[in-house]
Amino acid sequence: MAAALSRALKLPGKKGSELGEYDPLTQADSDEDSEEDDLVLNYPRNGLGRDGMGPSKLQAGRSGRFMGAKDEAQEDEEEEEDEWREQLPTRSRQDRGGMKGMQYWSRRDSGRDRAGEDRGGTLGAAGLGVNSTDEEAKRMRMINAVRSAFFLVPLVCATVLVLLCAFLIPCRKGELEKKLQWERVLGDAGGVTPPALALWDVDGDSVEDVFLGVTEWTNDTHPTQRNKIYSAVALSAVSGQVLWRKVLRESVMSIQCGLQYSTQPSPVCLLISKSILMGVNGTTGRNLSLVQLKNIESQAVLLPDLQGDSVPDLLIATLPADEALDLSLTLVSGLTGAQIGHPVSFNLTAQGKLIGPLLHETQKGAYYILFGLGNVQAISLCDIYIRATGQTPIAQGLKIKDPGWEKLRTNSSSFIHIYRGSESVDFLLPLVAGAANNRNSLDMVSNLNSTKSDWVLVYGSSKLSVIRQRDIRKIWTFSSDPIHSQPSLGHFNEDGVLDLFFQHSANSIMEAQVVDGANGHLLWSAEFTCPGLVLETSAISTSTGQSVFLFWASEPIRAQKNVTKTTGAPGVAAAQPLIRKLFLLHPAYPTILLELTSTTDTTVTSAVSYQEHQKDASYITVSSRPTTNSDPGARIVKSMSLRAAIAKAQVVRLGESSKSGEPAKPGAFEISKFFRRLFFKRQ
Repeated sequence: MAAALSRALKLPGKKGSELGEYDPLTQADSDEDSEEDDLVLNYPRNGLGRDGMGPSKLQAGRSGRFMGAKDEAQEDEEEEEDEWREQLPTRSRQDRGGMKGMQYWSRRDSGRDRAGEDRGGTLGAAGLGVNSTDEEAKRMRMINAVRSAFFLVPLVCATVLVLLCAFLIPCRKGELEKKLQWERVLGDAGGVTPPALALWDVDGDSVEDVFLGVTEWTNDTHPTQRNKIYSAVALSAVSGQVLWRKVLRESVMSIQCGLQYSTQPSPVCLLISKSILMGVNGTTGRNLSLVQLKNIESQAVLLPDLQGDSVPDLLIATLPADEALDLSLTLVSGLTGAQIGHPVSFNLTAQGKLIGPLLHETQKGAYYILFGLGNVQAISLCDIYIRATGQTPIAQGLKIKDPGWEKLRTNSSSFIHIYRGSESVDFLLPLVAGAANNRNSLDMVSNLNSTKSDWVLVYGSSKLSVIRQRDIRKIWTFSSDPIHSQPSLGHFNEDGVLDLFFQHSANSIMEAQVVDGANGHLLWSAEFTCPGLVLETSAISTSTGQSVFLFWASEPIRAQKNVTKTTGAPGVAAAQPLIRKLFLLHPAYPTILLELTSTTDTTVTSAVSYQEHQKDASYITVSSRPTTNSDPGARIVKSMSLRAAIAKAQVVRLGESSKSGEPAKPGAFEISKFFRRLFFKRQ
């Protein structure tokens, strides 16, 4: 009994205090024991023993002994309880057991309550712990779902965008190329006389629309009662649909677009006939201004603002038929269309083709008008204004005169001689890329460079020169067979100087040549069978920095050398219609031509329209379809996408390459790859 009691004295507040057990043999509810019990019961607040796997390593009581795990403490308690039951009498043992049980469960419940309060319900009762774990799991799942959404949504959007760029945009581009391929019949065939043709965007689709002079016959059944109807027609460049039609009493000689009024948001187009200069709204065709003159012989020249109304003014050349030497220059208000002053006449001693008029601005900022018949003269714009109105110009810039040019006057004449010789002048044009394509534009920006450049001069039918505007001297001269077309200006080599492409014919052979603009040396030439009609060539700038040249011809002579001739009945070959072909030349492959299209129609004029967004260009042609038994003949307007035509073009080889180190015959795959990657841009 003494031994059992001795062991029992070790129990209170020590090993069994973790379960809140009360020992009747020790002093109960002491302050120190309370503090000690709080420390033992509230140990989860310190973050110890939360894993429930090993011993808690917690100190208990004043002696600093370490407590074991819960299972070890419970075994010790069970052994001590058995020893108490064996040592005490039965009745006393039951009473004390009941008292001990009541105190034990009471102390244990109170300890659990305090522990649950201290833990905030997170590590309390088993049921509360399960609910907290579920809420935490749900919250983590929600966070993961949001993170996944933030990652997947941008990924899906990027994928959709890539698919749109890869599939839908090329499809739209292909649809636009198909739309640009159209053909429309307008009016009578009209022979080989080139009709008025101009390009300008008036419907806001960023594609230059087509303006054309049309001649038709009335529908009277009696041929003697049929009359001609003259009109100007605007066509959509995308579909070929008629935007508007303007009926006139005379044939339209020229159409020019791009003049802007501050009060008129739509561009203004000028319809020029033999005696009428009419301004119309480019979008609707509505009349805006009208001035009547006699014997108009030129296009309108865009001038600086002469009247101070912030609108550029115009100049027109007239040439009476009965007075062949009296050439008149007339100033016209760009805002109202009214005539400014009276016409200024010049008695010219030479005869020939009308040259100009052209506006030129010198390096000193002085304005001169270039014009002539056979020869080329210049006169100050200030002098023309003073003679027309009797007043000095309002703008100070118009009063400037260039001392260098004024020294070129001879015998106190009002003229400055640009070219004066025994051989008549055929062409005079600014040495500016795209000058031929922009000749019908009244936009001040597009005309700015043309007024400050040197000039290309074609005279004597077979001589080609470049004149320096600074001192009116010829830089170089190139002689050839008679030149029948106005030269086209583009970059054939890579020296940065514009080169000249032109055609001439002799002895039923048409030869196309490219001359270096820097020194007049021949860069390229090829011979063709004569197509029967020479049409002006076109030069178009490309993504390579060089230009492509478009021209009409028949079969290349070099390509025909290896063709086996076929025999047939006499006269059969002569009865076959002449086939004219449109060729494309790129300087990167001088021995290669692309045959874009062919036709038996007679193409009389052409123009190039650009599509900036598609990096493409349309080739607009106006052709005369000959009259047959089943077809009365008609004038055909056709639009062709150049990139689409290149994809279907036939390759024509001219001969061996003359450049050292370059393969003589480039492969078909190499040629196709190069031209399919070719883009066009505005010059």
